[in-house]
Amino acid sequence: MNRDNRAKIIFAVIIIILLIILGVLGIIIFRFFNSSTDVSGYKKGTSSGTSSSSGSESAKDKDGVSNPVDFSTLKKTNPEIFGWLYVPDTNIDYPLLQSRERDDYYLHSDIYGNYLYAGSLYTEVCNSTDMDDRVTVIYGHNMIDGSMFANLHKFRDTDFFNKHSKFYIYAPNRKLTYQIVSAYEYDDRHLMNTNNYFSNNKVFKEYLDFIRNPRSISSNVRKKLDHKLTTKDKIVTLSTCLDSGDGRYLLQGVLVKDESTR
Repeated sequence: MNRDNRAKIIFAVIIIILLIILGVLGIIIFRFFNSSTDVSGYKKGTSSGTSSSSGSESAKDKDGVSNPVDFSTLKKTNPEIFGWLYVPDTNIDYPLLQSRERDDYYLHSDIYGNYLYAGSLYTEVCNSTDMDDRVTVIYGHNMIDGSMFANLHKFRDTDFFNKHSKFYIYAPNRKLTYQIVSAYEYDDRHLMNTNNYFSNNKVFKEYLDFIRNPRSISSNVRKKLDHKLTTKDKIVTLSTCLDSGDGRYLLQGVLVKDESTR
């Protein structure tokens, strides 16, 4: 191969590499601006149906526990909204949805049914929307701008994990309090399908044992829980992507209080 041909090949390779880099950067920039702009509108669009969830740990009064979410207004916006998830000191303060059309509908749809790369927080039809399953998996994107479930990764920090032991789900006339059991990296298996929807006591017990002792070097585990986990417990799994995109990051919570709200 003569020098001119070699130079042409090297030049072509450099051009291809630069085009790939520009393509990747373009996708990243598109995703960032698509999510940051649209999620801002998404939050504004739902806030009219809620009061500040930052007060979600407010005390009881003689009429019972206060519910900061106006579900009657939200359901007029979208009847598929069935709950509201709030994780203190994170950006996770969003409605929960389940599509009657297909499981991944809200993967890239907002609460109005419009395309939104950031999507919404959602469950699949294998889970009931009354939050009474043994394991309920809630999915959300790990967005670059910190929206949706990106802040689950805050629980990688041991100090943050230790100082934040609860998250909350509001439903019409209910406030559900979950104690955070653990947070860790996992593979991309479908938890519900792989475990036969946790219908078997042995399988569920093994799952409870695993979330108390996850095999992940990046895991954080609550040293002391309010009670020992049993097959009578109800677990909520918050699931998002790893930064690498290869696998999942899971936050596990056990229901410790189910209160009626006014």
